[in-house]
Amino acid sequence: MLMSDPSDITKTHHKYFDDQFEDEEVLFVFRKHPIVMRKGIILWAVAILIGPLYTLSLTVLYRNDPTKYPSPGYFLMSLILSLILSLILFFPFWIGWYFSLFIVTDQRFIQITQKGLFHRAVADISLPQIQSVNYEIAGFQETLLGFGTIKMQTYVGDLTIHEVHHPSKIQKKILNILREEGVTVNPYQVANHQLINHQDEET
Repeated sequence: MLMSDPSDITKTHHKYFDDQFEDEEVLFVFRKHPIVMRKGIILWAVAILIGPLYTLSLTVLYRNDPTKYPSPGYFLMSLILSLILSLILFFPFWIGWYFSLFIVTDQRFIQITQKGLFHRAVADISLPQIQSVNYEIAGFQETLLGFGTIKMQTYVGDLTIHEVHHPSKIQKKILNILREEGVTVNPYQVANHQLINHQDEET
């Protein structure tokens, strides 16, 4: 897990994550767009309505017998229980989003993937292995909400990161870091790669 809030990261040699090398400097940290929590948000919204809807159904059921109407205290208790249930259901999705990070250091690009409470995977690639960094925003939803896809071509294969918040800014920041660290991309190879992909899509 991170040892500090990524927003407070400055160019120091303090350790901000468990696998950081002693001589490694964290330069940039970003997450995916909160849209990745959409399933959790739907579950949260449904769960928070369970108590009030149940109370309302009792009111309709006993509409001819006011003595059996749910009391205000009963409604409040059902609302509180629904809120607790909704937070419990939403929590694993928030954990997965908050602790899934992409970290750029002066040596590596690191992907930390957190799924729920008990599954964590870490993958990294050295900066000199990165050949190109591109982004794509496709469709109305991505344009409206400001997220897209980062496509990174490396010597060991392509890395695609979906649902990235402000992908154009992320791409620019990564390219600036690569330039500052003396890593250059091959523009001809990038152009050929994109042309091949375009021809594949047409066929």
